[in-house]
Order: sequence, then C-alpha cells, then structure tokens
Amino acid sequence: MLEELQRRNYSQTTVTAYVKTVADFAKHFHRAPDRLGPDEIRVYQLYLLNERKQCVRTIRNHIAALRFFFCKTLKRHYPLEEVPYPRAPRRLPIILTQEEAVRLIDSASNLFHRAMLMTLYSTGMRRAELCHLKVEDLDSVRMVIHICHGKRNRDRDVPLSPKLL
Repeated sequence: MLEELQRRNYSQTTVTAYVKTVADFAKHFHRAPDRLGPDEIRVYQLYLLNERKQCVRTIRNHIAALRFFFCKTLKRHYPLEEVPYPRAPRRLPIILTQEEAVRLIDSASNLFHRAMLMTLYSTGMRRAELCHLKVEDLDSVRMVIHICHGKRNRDRDVPLSPKLL
C-alpha cells in the first residue's frame, strides 16, 4: 500500500493517515486487513460514528483510505453502494466582521504574530502555506504572493495588498 501511495505521489500527510487508518481497521477486528471486506467496513463505519463519535468528514477520510487499500492495493473492486460515503452537512464558513478582524489582528502579542494574522486574513492562504512562505515568494512589483506546493501540491499566486506589503 505504501508503494502504491508513493507511486501515485500522494502527500506525506495522506500516506501517514491512510496507513494508520488501515492499521486501526485491522486492529479493531484483530485480523489482517486483507482478510476483511465490505461487511467489516460497514461495521467499522458504524463503530466510528456511534461509539467513537467521529464526525462525518473524518469517517469519509477513513472510507477513502479503506477504499484505496482494497481497490488500488488489493485490486478488489467494491461498488460504491457496498461501501458508501456518509453524507456530510454543508455548512457556511464563519466570517469575521471587519471590526472583529481588526480586533483579532490588534490583539497579536508581537509584530511577527501580527504579520502572520494579517497575511492569513488578507490572502486567504492556508496555515501550512503560510508556514512554508519565504521572502522570495513576495513579488512587490506585480503585487502577488507566490504560494509553492499548496494543497494537492499545486502552486498559485494570490494578490498582495499594499497595506499587507
């Protein structure tokens, strides 16, 4: 499974999560995962939902990992109806008012934290993208920030506001 994930160039975070999910699945049934099937996946899905009280999005991630293991690694093809993804509720994001955003940024304890909060708020970039940001990613001539290896390992440019610069 590890080789198959690496061949498909999955991110290290996904690889770690998928391997852990399959290991937990096998541990739950006290059997090797290749000796389990869709019936056990459905039982495990209910266990995650009812006993472990996992949210629907977490369960969807577990199902994706198990489907990858069975379909891509073991080459067993289960129809989607046999191992369904639970429906996730669609929620609108909580958006701060301009006053709330100003209060949040002003509450920063130092200039470094203030710059991070302003960058996140101004650009909408993800936390991990901010952590990997370098000075050379800022293009003050074109007024853009180049984000390297963002989600799904994609590069993108976001506008750089004069105030943030």
